[in-house]
Amino acid sequence: MGTMFRIVLYASDQKRGEAAAKAAFARVIELERAMTDYNPESELLRLCRQPHGQPIHVSHDLFAALRYARELAELTSGAVDPTVGPYVQLWRRGRRQRELPAPEKIAEAAPAVGWKKFQLDPTKQTVTLFAPNMRLDLGGVGKGYAADAALTLLRNRGITAALVAASGDLAIGDPPPGKTGWDIGLMSFTSDKPGQQVTLRNCAVSTSGDTEQFLLFDGVRYSHIVDPRTGRALTNRVSANVVAPTATQSDLLATAVCVLGAEKSLEIFRKLDGVHFRAVMLRGEKPSEIVSPEFPPAKKTEK
Repeated sequence: MGTMFRIVLYASDQKRGEAAAKAAFARVIELERAMTDYNPESELLRLCRQPHGQPIHVSHDLFAALRYARELAELTSGAVDPTVGPYVQLWRRGRRQRELPAPEKIAEAAPAVGWKKFQLDPTKQTVTLFAPNMRLDLGGVGKGYAADAALTLLRNRGITAALVAASGDLAIGDPPPGKTGWDIGLMSFTSDKPGQQVTLRNCAVSTSGDTEQFLLFDGVRYSHIVDPRTGRALTNRVSANVVAPTATQSDLLATAVCVLGAEKSLEIFRKLDGVHFRAVMLRGEKPSEIVSPEFPPAKKTEK
């Protein structure tokens, strides 16, 4: 999935903990084989090569991830969209070549993008792609889904005090022994080091923004996040931290905040239980912050 996974856990003995961690990493690898778009033989990309208009049976995991991604696409009116792959490929190439994708290339890709262009059948567990040359992209949900799956596996083995980190996505279980929660440093583009700390347990938190992946061209900073509605990479400087019940949710919702902006996100997030966010925006040279109600308070530091 283009990132590293890390697991921290507390077990009754070392052997039990090592066995559980090994199984959790194996689960992540299983999901990577299903959902990555970096491996042409992944289940996701094999699905994209099937004839359009034909229902294709997929695994439970791939179906579940696509179903949630489609639900969020509908909720956000396409601000996040798992069919964005053709645009993402153009911008990845642009970052490698240090050039902007040609407008005509973006126009050529447009007919293959749009969340209404694929259909899910939960009864038969099938996916139907309606347009030619579609390329699904689970970059906004796959890592979070895998982190949740790894944490669930650990819990099923009786290890509840654990944390699974997939780059900017954290699935968080019970707190470490003697603690009330896990102390998490929230990243933003104002610093390359963790800043505000919050204490969390039995939830998830994700961070999204252009701190690490971007293209600087003619003085303009183009994010790795692409707006599916336009095919253009974001140029508004926004860094988002989202706390949600699961990492599957927080992963995609953090991207949604960057695309939609903080004000529109406040409106949409009111419809979601247990979801809160913090957005830091750079307007000119000065950062400003918008925090949704009930976002976890910053941890007080001792003087």
